[in-house]
Amino acid sequence: MSDDLEILVVDDEARLADLFAAWLQSEWTVDTAYDGEQALEKMSDSVEVVLLDRRMPGLSGDEVLERIRDAGYESRVVMVTAVDPDFEIIEMGFDDYLVKPVSKDELIEIVDNVADRTEYESDIQEYYALVSKKALLESEKADRELANNEEYQDLCDRVEELEARVDETVSGMSSHDDFVGAFQDLQSEH
Repeated sequence: MSDDLEILVVDDEARLADLFAAWLQSEWTVDTAYDGEQALEKMSDSVEVVLLDRRMPGLSGDEVLERIRDAGYESRVVMVTAVDPDFEIIEMGFDDYLVKPVSKDELIEIVDNVADRTEYESDIQEYYALVSKKALLESEKADRELANNEEYQDLCDRVEELEARVDETVSGMSSHDDFVGAFQDLQSEH
């Protein structure tokens, strides 16, 4: 779990947004927005997780989500809403969905899960990039040269370290949802 995670809580019920923020700020940096316009003003590349209400006056959560995606933000978005999901959610670019009422434990767990997916995804991307560099060097250089090169040795160590972290994350995924979430994330990158 990364301690410096930035979260934006968006809900037109100010009391609820403030409550969610209070639950989360012991672990993370949290900001709040009380409508869609304010949410878009507060969006930045440093916001890693957005908790977004769907039903808000003015800009709805669905519209805010669409604008976040159109602007190219890679934040994880969790819809936190009283609206039960229907088939239209298939096309929506959110990462997870919580139906209100939501408990403190549920909220913390879902933020943890989507944050872990982000870490896992970046580990996998770095792993594949380094593995391809390693393979390229091995096809171009003699074994003796490789054995004597400190940068190559560091590269091998980093590949092993990432491989272990990726394996550990996969073995730690306890549910079907964890796998589906992680692999949907990977596919959406390509």
